[in-house]
Amino acid sequence: MTRIAIGQYYPASSPIHHIDPRVKLLGTMFYITSLFFITNFFGFGVAALFVAGVVKLSQVPPKFLFRGLRPILFILLFSAMINLFLTPGERIIFSFLFIHITWEGILLAVQMALRLILLITGSSILTLTTSPIRLTDGIESLLRPLKIIKVPAHDIAMMMTIALRFIPTLAEEMDKIMKAQKARGADMDTGNIVKRAKNLIPILVPLFVSAFKRADELATAMEARCYRGDTNRTKMKIMKITGFDIVASIFVLLFGILLFVTRFL
Repeated sequence: MTRIAIGQYYPASSPIHHIDPRVKLLGTMFYITSLFFITNFFGFGVAALFVAGVVKLSQVPPKFLFRGLRPILFILLFSAMINLFLTPGERIIFSFLFIHITWEGILLAVQMALRLILLITGSSILTLTTSPIRLTDGIESLLRPLKIIKVPAHDIAMMMTIALRFIPTLAEEMDKIMKAQKARGADMDTGNIVKRAKNLIPILVPLFVSAFKRADELATAMEARCYRGDTNRTKMKIMKITGFDIVASIFVLLFGILLFVTRFL
């Protein structure tokens, strides 16, 4: 769990780090949406090359990025198995009783696994190359038009950023609690599903207590620094769209168009 990449920030001075956070937020959402237009392996190849290029430009070590896929291995395997055994098709590869594995099911399972890998990897680049402060400012700027209908854009942006930032922190806290419980003789690796679920209680209770304690300490620290939300708040750095941001936006748009074209190849 300590190897979760989403929510962590990797400091560097790369072109991806200097892109406006609003451009990166909109580009990430557009990238995630574009992944669902892929219907063949040529499209997945194009998406993989795009992600590899962005990772190269971001100067984030690939090992640091891809190790974030380990926590979702269960989801990958589960989704692949569901598509493998429940997808009907004409070309049957294996059949035993009610279990039928078809060629169409194999293709769909592999495509679903690749789509999840590309989705998690691409989303991780956003937080790895954007500091929490800039991410908050970017979300707030995008939500600013909603202030017309009295939506607290700044508060929503702050809560989303804090929640995202505390994912690796809580994961690290959970790892410490599990090691402490095992050092006291707790057995969490044997038994049936019900027994393993009961064994999680000594982990979840202190984890929730620690989370509420951290939240209370954070609130106290923010109040001690006279934080009052968006009231009379100014920015130290004003976000501006540069020429490089426009070029990056055009490149992402062309990438989405290319993925859509691959549907007809």
